[in-house]
Amino acid sequence: MIIADGILAKQFLEKVMETEAGENSYTIVTYKEETIPKKRPENFKFFEFDPTSYEKLAIILNEQFFQIMIIMSNELDVKATYTNIRRVDSKVRIVIMDRWDLKIEDKRLLMLNSREILASRFTDHLPNTPIVAQNIGLGIGEIMEVSVPVGSSYAYRHLASIEQSKWKIAAIYRSNTLILPRPALMLLPNDLLLMIGDPKVLQSVFKSIKRELGQFPSPFGSSIYCIIDMLRMDDTEIDTLINDALLLHSKLNSNKLHVKIINPTYSKTLEKIKGYSNHHIHVMIDYFETSPRKVLREDTEKMDIGLIVVMNNFFQKNKRTLYKTKLPIFKMGKRGFGGLNQGVVLSNDAHEIEQESSVIFDVATQLSLELKLYSYNPDHENAKNSLIEHFDNLSKIFGREVDVVQSDKNPLVKLRNKNNILQFIPFSPKILEANFFSIFSTDMEKLHFKLANNYQLFIPINA
Repeated sequence: MIIADGILAKQFLEKVMETEAGENSYTIVTYKEETIPKKRPENFKFFEFDPTSYEKLAIILNEQFFQIMIIMSNELDVKATYTNIRRVDSKVRIVIMDRWDLKIEDKRLLMLNSREILASRFTDHLPNTPIVAQNIGLGIGEIMEVSVPVGSSYAYRHLASIEQSKWKIAAIYRSNTLILPRPALMLLPNDLLLMIGDPKVLQSVFKSIKRELGQFPSPFGSSIYCIIDMLRMDDTEIDTLINDALLLHSKLNSNKLHVKIINPTYSKTLEKIKGYSNHHIHVMIDYFETSPRKVLREDTEKMDIGLIVVMNNFFQKNKRTLYKTKLPIFKMGKRGFGGLNQGVVLSNDAHEIEQESSVIFDVATQLSLELKLYSYNPDHENAKNSLIEHFDNLSKIFGREVDVVQSDKNPLVKLRNKNNILQFIPFSPKILEANFFSIFSTDMEKLHFKLANNYQLFIPINA
């Protein structure tokens, strides 16, 4: 539980919500709604009341908490809130941000003096003063050390395939030996990485490195989202979209399924969708906004969405808006989700596919799909061999077979008549460029429309 009030408290909550991966559950109590950041993750619960009121706080404290943190701007409120907590629970650990040199004797209380913390931080910048290792640099998390676990999404990846924007791998330690980074170097399990960069970016990279199979749609978000435009979709399309979204929600590690309805019309279909609403399915009806693009932009900014489910027509009309969300897009096919039993990877670009390989393995595992890698890159034999090596290594650590099909012929001809495949596609700018003249291209991304009748998962690159 975090009891928060004031500007510092709001900054603290923003920091917590940016860095928290979702493993823990949080209860936030505050006086005013403006103290709470706009984006609210699924694993946070929010209450707005005066915590100095014993009766109100006692109701919340019926739940068992591992730790309670108090960061408030008024000394009397801090004391009263602390006293209320101890009246209910004498053993819970409490952490207080202390600005007033409070004198409280309590073995289960930790008081952090804000003035001492600031003074210590400024001391680090005095000339000719030695800095201990933990305070090297700015001390704000711009230097990070992390080990690569077995099963990590970064294991058996070449450094060249890892997009390092606003961060860099500065050094690698393997078997107590320092290795300087180079593009062709492959990361191995138990490698220790020394990384530098933007603290927020490093937190995201840390989560990605530690992520194992069975977590998708994480790290993109925790929930699945679909939008229903009743003005532009008939009942059959709506039923198909809802049924596939429900199936995905049941099979993937999804926290919630968000169903957004715009341009609602009173009908049996609307009542049916409303009936799905429960703790894990959130049905939202917008009676005012009529633009699906605007709704999509607003919802992806506010909500903790990790996967968007769309029909083919919606995808073709709104590709650029979907691309800008930087989220995976599950585009439905015409032949039924229940018949899917094979995941297909097609690409000329080994670099992009290697970036997305951990997501591909994760989704294939959760949906129980066989994986097939069609290696078609007649002009770059080295890149083709590198990709095959990468998938071979991943198949060993994840215990999943990958059927590698090598051919000098474009595999699209063979796959067009398949009705049981889910195609994995890097969501790159090339998808947006695809047009009529793309039929003369040999680029697999530009030719994605050739398999438009099939299910396709567009995975954002540089994730």
